[in-house]
Amino acid sequence: MIDVDKQINAVRRTVGGRTLEAGEARVVTISQSYATDAADLWDACTDIDRIRRWFLPITGDLRVGGHYALEGNAHGTILTCDPPRVFTATWEYGGDVSWIEVRIAADGPDRSRFELAHISYVDDRWEQFGPGAVGMGYDGALVGLAIHLSTGEAVDPSTGQEWMASNDGRRFMTRSGEAWYHANVAAGADLAWAKAAADRCVAAYLGEN
Repeated sequence: MIDVDKQINAVRRTVGGRTLEAGEARVVTISQSYATDAADLWDACTDIDRIRRWFLPITGDLRVGGHYALEGNAHGTILTCDPPRVFTATWEYGGDVSWIEVRIAADGPDRSRFELAHISYVDDRWEQFGPGAVGMGYDGALVGLAIHLSTGEAVDPSTGQEWMASNDGRRFMTRSGEAWYHANVAAGADLAWAKAAADRCVAAYLGEN
């Protein structure tokens, strides 16, 4: 389905902080460069029919002030949109509210870069799982985006689920968790906590706890 090591190494992952009105927040950022222009990448990330071809089934009104819902996952409100460069939205899941910022930029001849920042307050989920709680899910989404952009085809959800359960898929999730651990440490996290959080996160994604 995909070269595990190539995909893991193609993605940039960072962990940072931001001061919001209600307190300190953590920022988990993931990005990848693709062999397509910025207009096409923007379309893949904002057109309701294309989003469901690589990410999740989505419904709603994708305009500023409109609401969206990802099937079986988050929902929220579109806050800002400056095509074809950036949009922001709330990310509401499990009773919690966080925020996403998606940026598209040219990245050399005939290439463009997707970047997503997820901003959330430190809570029990963060303390238990660290940045991988959202970061590993986004790693999986970028697999779908890479396949869609390289083939033009929709990613079959059942095929994706089968791959994630395969040896390659499990190795991908394990390597994703390790990569987020290193990003967390690079941001200054305590080594023991970062390792324990990453181990718990990988186990949760692999269904081992």
